Amino acid sequence: MRLGVLGWPVAHSRSPAMHNAALAAVGLQGWRYQLLPVPPELFAETVRSLAQAGFRGANVTIPHKAAALALSTDRTERAAAIGAANTLTFEPGGEIVADNTDAPALVAALPFDARGQTAVVLGAGGSARAVVWALGGAGARDVLIWNRTPERARALAHEFGATALGQGDVMRDADVLVNCTAAGLDGGDSFASLPLDAGSVRNYRCVVDLVYTPSGTRLIDAAQRRGVATVDGLEILVGQGALSFERFTGRPAPVDVMRAAARG
Repeated sequence: MRLGVLGWPVAHSRSPAMHNAALAAVGLQGWRYQLLPVPPELFAETVRSLAQAGFRGANVTIPHKAAALALSTDRTERAAAIGAANTLTFEPGGEIVADNTDAPALVAALPFDARGQTAVVLGAGGSARAVVWALGGAGARDVLIWNRTPERARALAHEFGATALGQGDVMRDADVLVNCTAAGLDGGDSFASLPLDAGSVRNYRCVVDLVYTPSGTRLIDAAQRRGVATVDGLEILVGQGALSFERFTGRPAPVDVMRAAARG
């Protein structure tokens, strides 16, 4: 039985190490998890062929999350509400079931209850959709969205009852900052394409960066240096991966094993 992660690019992903360690830990020796680098123009064709190739399921990362939902034949209420999927399960009858485990993983990883808090979300793609939906569902008082393309921020804010930040807006104080952009994914300066600098992270109680790199991102490093609570992309990866693992296998996820493998 095969599993994988669909993305473009996807070579940086720690999902294979994490899931293969989990499969071994629960005794599923005949299973394996692999990278599935697929450009957008081949995404639909590839996904529709995976079941015949022996795949039970696949995780989905940038830039395919909206496309994954669109080609599914069935979807959870959560994925449908978010409008993006990061988990596809291939059923024996040919169904492609979409779910989104990013949303519950984000809420579970926060160091405090999101209820009554204010959050700034950077980005307006598939991950941002999950984060905005999750924070709103968890009772956040206000969710503010920034995107390099203001129209996308306004559209997402309108859809989820959030607030769009204009390009000229100064990043305001908030309880939580969540980076859902790809800034820092290449190991470079996270702040080069974000509307804030290293010093301004002290305006938040917690900084979350969905990006992860072997040495950590500059955004997370800047927050830690200033005593701000942080949640890095690997912790979100483990949380969403554990939920996906349980959907794929029907087994409880060995979360500690997955965390050690992801960070190792």
